[in-house]
Amino acid sequence: MLKRLILSTVLITLAIGIQAKVRLPHLISDNMVLQQQTEARLWGWAKPGKTVKVTTSWSDQVVTAKADKNGEWLVKVKTPKASYDPLTITFDDGEPLTIKNVVSGEVWVCAGQSNMEMPVKGFWMCPVKDYNKVVIDAANHTGVRSVKIPSVMRAEPQADAQCEWRTCSPNTVGEFSATGYFFARTMHQALNIPIGLIEANKGGSRVESWLTKENLEKYTDDPTDSVAICKKWDKWDYHRSLLWGNGTFNPILNFTVKGILYYQGCSNVGDPGDQYSQRMKLLVDQWRSQFGLGEIPFYFVQIAPWAYDGDVNGISGALLREQQYKAAQIIPNSALVCTNDLVYPYEFSQIHPTQKQQVGERLAYAALNRDYGFEGVLYQSSNFKDMKIEGDAVLIHLDNNYHTDAPFEDIQGFEIAGEDKVFYPATAQHFWQEGGGYWDEALKLTSDKVKKPVAVRYCFKNFQIGNVKNGANLPLFPFRTDNW
Repeated sequence: MLKRLILSTVLITLAIGIQAKVRLPHLISDNMVLQQQTEARLWGWAKPGKTVKVTTSWSDQVVTAKADKNGEWLVKVKTPKASYDPLTITFDDGEPLTIKNVVSGEVWVCAGQSNMEMPVKGFWMCPVKDYNKVVIDAANHTGVRSVKIPSVMRAEPQADAQCEWRTCSPNTVGEFSATGYFFARTMHQALNIPIGLIEANKGGSRVESWLTKENLEKYTDDPTDSVAICKKWDKWDYHRSLLWGNGTFNPILNFTVKGILYYQGCSNVGDPGDQYSQRMKLLVDQWRSQFGLGEIPFYFVQIAPWAYDGDVNGISGALLREQQYKAAQIIPNSALVCTNDLVYPYEFSQIHPTQKQQVGERLAYAALNRDYGFEGVLYQSSNFKDMKIEGDAVLIHLDNNYHTDAPFEDIQGFEIAGEDKVFYPATAQHFWQEGGGYWDEALKLTSDKVKKPVAVRYCFKNFQIGNVKNGANLPLFPFRTDNW
């Protein structure tokens, strides 16, 4: 009986294989956005040895590929200039399959953990600011489309995922990644072309969650056996290494994209030394290699203030932000968005801040300036440049300030310390010195409790909101001048 059952199963499988027409990954489907004016990759499965013909509505060119012994095939097609005109693509291995309402535009990946995953409608007890206004306005941005890759764990890299493209409307926008959508909305306003988002992320994931088995084994001590991984992270499955990348990110790697947006870090707070910045670079190098599209843009978000371990005055979160800042210095073609000002005082215990609109907009400012020729769009936050001690005062300069260190009065967030390494809030004021020298204009920091200052910190705590901004109204990156 068992032999008959096995034989029947084999025969049914063979029959299905013989009769089945070309199969596409769910990512290649109706309503998708193609990366414009490039050679976009299209792929799928057919009977081994079968020739698949690919034709498009925008070209007379016919592209063919032969399915290999595993039934896999891949072609590249030249895509047209961005437009809202609906396009079709037909795949034919003897039985044609056509996908419709395709558009050409700009495609960006939305990766990371829960603050990237957080939808426009918010999470439980975590709303997104101005939700109803965003919903009503969504009717103006039907050129934005997205596809959510289900967050699943797999022991082996997956080639497909159950997903479908969705077009932005008041009825659908609530499901879009909030950070991703506000990025796309700003890009849509600036470029007036279709914008596609591929959302491949998982709340609570660590940077190691997305590394490959090879990179984990070569550069980390993390286990790569699925049983060992689950055992190590038995309480918090969202921390698991490798498995999330296999199931959630690997299915998108053949797709032709413009760049990657990334919002992650909270789950790596507490990592030692420079481990996080090094592993961030490792991850970006890995993804760029896997996509095979060169040094594509990588724009990421610095984690917002939060009371890690219930301690607003601790510095574990500040150390991770410092690592993110270092990562931006060592990852080519990258930019980091500062969010120190995008929390309300009462959000010290809220890991998902409500102000997502500005996060997405700031990511878009970086892309517009760096990749789309909008030189007038200022995207850089100011950062610490240098300091000079004069008596009981510290004079500091900031870089990338666009000729402005605001506000003019009531500057908040600075602290100074003497040799005892005890920091006290500093009074900060604008300072001008006569003589035309290098220190003509600076910020002057003093405290009546520190007569001989040696070090400066700005918002270098788990939860501290400063108010220093530059000429683009973007916040100063938290920093420290010590290494204590």
